[in-house]
Amino acid sequence: MDYQQLLLVVKVRKESKSLIRIFAFYNQITYVVIKLILHKFKHRFAMKILKWVLIVLGILAAVLFVAFKVLQTQTKKASPEQTVNFEQGDAKMEVFYNRPYKKGRDVFGDLLPYGKVWRTGANEPTTFTTSTDLTIDGKTLAAGKYTLWTIPNETSWTVIFNSKMYGWGVNFSGEASRDPAADALQLEVPVETLPQTVEQFTIAFEQGENVNMTMIWDDTRIVVPFSVQ
Repeated sequence: MDYQQLLLVVKVRKESKSLIRIFAFYNQITYVVIKLILHKFKHRFAMKILKWVLIVLGILAAVLFVAFKVLQTQTKKASPEQTVNFEQGDAKMEVFYNRPYKKGRDVFGDLLPYGKVWRTGANEPTTFTTSTDLTIDGKTLAAGKYTLWTIPNETSWTVIFNSKMYGWGVNFSGEASRDPAADALQLEVPVETLPQTVEQFTIAFEQGENVNMTMIWDDTRIVVPFSVQ
C-alpha cells in the first residue's frame, strides 16, 4: 500500500469516529429541543413547531446515516471482510472477520499493544458460529454465535468467546467494548514465531487429529484446537 492509500485509511478511521460522536450528539440535541419546545410553548403551537423540527431532524438523520454507510464502505476496502467455513460431519463452523494489512508496521506490541483486548480484526468484532457443541481446552462451548476477542501478549494470547454481539467493537476512545460478563469461554494459547511475515491478517481452519483454528499476522501464529462433541 502506497503513502496516499495509507493516508486514506487514517482519514477514514478518523472520520468514522467523528460520525459516531455526531450521532451521539444528534440524539442528545433532539431530546433537548423537543423538551424545550413542549415546555416553552402552548400545546397547539408547540405541536406545529415540533412537527417541522422533527422533519428537519429526520432529514439530518438520513444524511448522517448515508454518510456513515459511505465511510463504512471505504473502511471495508482498506480491511476487506471474509467468511471462513468448516464442516465435519453434521457440524458446521463459520468465522466472519475483517482483514487488516500490516503495511510496514510492527503489529503486535506496537499497533496492537500487549495486554489489551482486540476485536480480532478491523471495523467490527469477529464472529464465530458453531452448529454443535465444541470442546475447547477441556471446556464446552455450546452451539451458537459468539464474538471472538483476543488479548495478544509476547509469548501467549488469551482467546475469548463472548456471547454478546457488538456493532463497532470499540468505544469513542478506541478501547474494546466487550462485556466481560458475557464471556462464555476463555483459553490461553502459545505464540509461534514465523520465519516470514504475513501481510494480511488471516483466520483459517486446519483438519488434523483435532480441528485447529489458526490466526496468522505479521510474524505471529496462534492455534486454537477444538473437537466436535
